[in-house]
Amino acid sequence: MPLRINGFSGMDIDSMVKSLMTAKRIPLDKLNQQKTVLEWTRDSYREINSKLVDFRSNKLISKYGISTAMNAKQAVVSGNTAAIKAEASANATGIDMSVSVTQLATKATLETKGAGTGLTTGSTLAEANATASGTPISAITDADKNKEYKLKVNEQTFTFKGSTGISTIMSTINSNADAKVTASFDELTGKLILASKTSGSAGTVNLGADPGDNTLLDAFKGIQQYTSPLGVTTDVKPGVNSISFINGTKMDKDSNTFTVNGVQMTLQSTTINAADPTVDPGAADTNKASITLTTDPQKTIDTIKGFVEDYNSLISVLNTKISEERYRDFAPLTDEQKTAMKDDDITNWTAKAKSGLLKNDDILRNALSTMREVISTQMGDLSSVGITTGRYYEGGKLLLDETKLRQAVTDNPQRVLELFQGTVIAPSDGIFDKLASKINSSLDSLASRVGTNKFSSDLTSSYKEESVMGKQLKEYNTRISTMQTNLNNAETRYYQQFTAMETAISKLNSQSSNLLSSLGAS
Repeated sequence: MPLRINGFSGMDIDSMVKSLMTAKRIPLDKLNQQKTVLEWTRDSYREINSKLVDFRSNKLISKYGISTAMNAKQAVVSGNTAAIKAEASANATGIDMSVSVTQLATKATLETKGAGTGLTTGSTLAEANATASGTPISAITDADKNKEYKLKVNEQTFTFKGSTGISTIMSTINSNADAKVTASFDELTGKLILASKTSGSAGTVNLGADPGDNTLLDAFKGIQQYTSPLGVTTDVKPGVNSISFINGTKMDKDSNTFTVNGVQMTLQSTTINAADPTVDPGAADTNKASITLTTDPQKTIDTIKGFVEDYNSLISVLNTKISEERYRDFAPLTDEQKTAMKDDDITNWTAKAKSGLLKNDDILRNALSTMREVISTQMGDLSSVGITTGRYYEGGKLLLDETKLRQAVTDNPQRVLELFQGTVIAPSDGIFDKLASKINSSLDSLASRVGTNKFSSDLTSSYKEESVMGKQLKEYNTRISTMQTNLNNAETRYYQQFTAMETAISKLNSQSSNLLSSLGAS
């Protein structure tokens, strides 16, 4: 910054420079306004992107497109209702089922004898070991805290110190996927328990066989051995499969949850105390559970009603943006303009400046067109289930005759399901999948132009710089930076020129003073 000398000429140099710079800043102000309009437009696009992602991902796919959303079939459990839970799929065959449960699936389990009471998951191994041996916790030494404890299970080795908390031990074991066991702790007894992550006879809790492999268990008084009904003693209680008999057919499963005849059932308790669970108890089981299928159209109706409402909401947003008035006389306000306006006036001006940025936008128009195309090509089938379109001025809004829909679902629920969700072999034939596919294309177009994320509805997510708009904004920033540098140089030049003028005037005044002095002396 050059030295500024003011005052000799009597002129307000700062005001003159400011006036000169105001005129020169007009192109920069216009460039900043153009950049602001582009940023506003990008944000408007992101709002649309959010709506499209939400409709596709959270509605069409995750809510309405799942098999249970339109399943009019309902499994009803009678008899021993505590023994099983049942949920019918859309593919349920409708066969009534009588269920005897003779054995539940369990996990392989190893229990320690228990260090005793007074311990919590916040206690340390040293404290557990002291409690187990009857030593006061206050007597724990640094050597006790540094002592190593080991556990080898399913070929995975863990090493802990006496200062390690029980909660840390559990989380360390449980986070090791290769160990295939889950560790838990019973605060009532001080027992550390290891259970296989999978249920059934295939679950394992195999300990290391070498001395010193499992000193961790000693801190909890060692292993509590299991004695089988046949009197066989082992360290681990083996897991067993669930055994049930459905209409007399034996089901031997490694889980308590499985699917039969399109019905997912979960075994919760046995229906008979069987001496041999592998033998069908037949009529001896007087506490069986029964499953029958009924048709409940309400779930399907609620799904379709929700879809129609969400579809109408989305096209309303798109129609509004496409037809929104554009006020071209309202450009973004500069900082200087804002200083001369009231807050309410600024808000109203900005609202008009932002209006209509997506008026007649090609991406939005194409999104609307392709969505309407999906509906129009299926209008014959949709009309038969009570769905029609409104008048032309309603912009493609769907109308629903719930009475007609209820009758269609009651008469042929499978036909209604396939209309919207397609078939198991061809889900893409369904309206939901077709709409999702069309929206995907629109999201691709937005990602290319705007840099939006086609998988995120977050309105704060960042943009991709390699998009068309990203490159345009980068160019604006470069031009603005260059122009600002030029303006700074111009301002410096003006001050240098005025400073030179002031210096010249100062010299002239000095010379005049000297001349007058010399004339007076003579």
